[in-house]
Amino acid sequence: MKNTVYKALMTPFAEKMDKDHPWNDYPRPAFVRDSYLSLNGTWDFALCDEESEPQSFGKKILVPFPPESTLSGIEMRIDPTKFLVYKKKFSLPDGFIKDRVMLHFGAVDQTAKVFINGLTAGEHEGGYLPFSLDITDLIKDGENTITVIARDTLDKKYPYGKQKKKRGGMWYTPVSGIWQSVWLESLPERPILSITIEQNAKFAKIKVNSEAELKKLTLHIDGSEYEFSGSEIIIEPKIKNTWTPETPFLYYFTLSTETDSVVSYFALREIAIEEVGDTRRFTLNGKPYFFSGLLDQGYYPDGIFLPATPEGYESDILLAKRLGFNTLRKHIKIEPMIFYHLCDKLGMVVFQDMVNNSGYSFLLDTALPTVGFKSIDFSSRHKDEETRRIFLDTMEATAKHLYNTPSVLLYTVFNEGWGEFLPDEAYDRLKAIDPTRLIDATSGWFYGKKSDVRSMHVYFKTPKVSKTDGRAINLSEFGGFSLRVPDHLFGSNNYGYKIYKTRSELTDAIFELYTEGVAPLCEDGLCASIYTQLSDVEDETNGLITYDRRVVKVDEGQMKLANEVLYQDFNTAIENS
Repeated sequence: MKNTVYKALMTPFAEKMDKDHPWNDYPRPAFVRDSYLSLNGTWDFALCDEESEPQSFGKKILVPFPPESTLSGIEMRIDPTKFLVYKKKFSLPDGFIKDRVMLHFGAVDQTAKVFINGLTAGEHEGGYLPFSLDITDLIKDGENTITVIARDTLDKKYPYGKQKKKRGGMWYTPVSGIWQSVWLESLPERPILSITIEQNAKFAKIKVNSEAELKKLTLHIDGSEYEFSGSEIIIEPKIKNTWTPETPFLYYFTLSTETDSVVSYFALREIAIEEVGDTRRFTLNGKPYFFSGLLDQGYYPDGIFLPATPEGYESDILLAKRLGFNTLRKHIKIEPMIFYHLCDKLGMVVFQDMVNNSGYSFLLDTALPTVGFKSIDFSSRHKDEETRRIFLDTMEATAKHLYNTPSVLLYTVFNEGWGEFLPDEAYDRLKAIDPTRLIDATSGWFYGKKSDVRSMHVYFKTPKVSKTDGRAINLSEFGGFSLRVPDHLFGSNNYGYKIYKTRSELTDAIFELYTEGVAPLCEDGLCASIYTQLSDVEDETNGLITYDRRVVKVDEGQMKLANEVLYQDFNTAIENS
């Protein structure tokens, strides 16, 4: 089924896209090795009834864009009973192979089986996290063939986020198959497998996982050289430039063993909750800090799950900063590592959601809580053990995947009861993996006993907060005001919480909400606020910018001023505490 509506809605980034080599930027900016061969570009593509390679391929697809997208060249909804078969021939450049060859996938939704020259290389389940395969023994001199057989049944035991077969309203077009970069890397003998960086406001502890015996390692940073043995070193820079959205300073370093070398970076930054006067407050690097953010769903009309180029991410981040925001709540989606690197580099805090799985009930999870009925016993819901295991395993893998990212400061586990089970146990498991970040265990409602924050969603009325809970308060969703901009719409449907007809009306309403509704709450303990939302998404027309990223729907100066009022009220509350 053709998604013809997309053809009239293209982002400006598509005009600059290299169609022969899309997404050719190095895909792992925080762990860079001098070996990279992108396999993005044109692949053979077919839909099959059986899990096997067809005799012939009738279509071409542009990887890494999902086949539902315009940019892929396929632009069709995929029957969940079908198998998506990708095929590409490649040859390794002279001198590419050092000791072994790794094949990397940024993400494939939902399941994937990979073959090299007809031989099984490996398989993977889950549509949001990267995976890698050692294909050294499968490649040959000259031309090689990679085949990927993917399938997306929208099985709810896997995290699926906002994807839904029958899209509409708060549900969006599903994606299938490869939707992030595919690339090759050659590793030397006894390589550095990974590094783990624990970061705070004073130092960084770098732990090295290598196949080499770590008798001598060399680390170059900021003009200084450190030699050490063993698996870890603590780096305390002489000049401490702490990372904030206003001053996003990064310390780049090169880590070398006898056989391998990688480039990475860290930041000096630390988030905590401290008692300020009689109120629990978020602190950044030991000082009270207000996090004013936008809900960021990460959808684009032409690439759906992926912008045409990384500039799409950069443009969103820079727009948010121009409007006075310092935080993006990455909502129920995990992005390519390039997104997080841009947040690190440009200075944008990320509150990262886990990706929901399991079933969703509009009545129990949204309608009743919105009108105030928020006491539900979750012990009888979402009891399938496999679904629970997959969610917790994916949560753990997400935290490990993003552990080194300075800009990620808070994790959301469950959102509005969707798939929620045993939230206190989930909190404990995540905190054990990463005690350095804050955890919002239950965003919106259905609170458990354990969470670092009191997380509130307030639509349709003026938000109110109370210090009596004893936790730092995060207004993690509010607003959602809608304005339709002709010629920049996904379709004829309209989804938002209040409807406005002109840019000035929308700007005035948001300004009033911030200055009269949200800013005064700082005195009562508000520490963070997340406005819904950064951009329109399909039927949702409640973004500050249109879905095609071409029209900012509010006056930029007034929006920035609204945030300045918010920060000033917060600072005044701190001074008076």
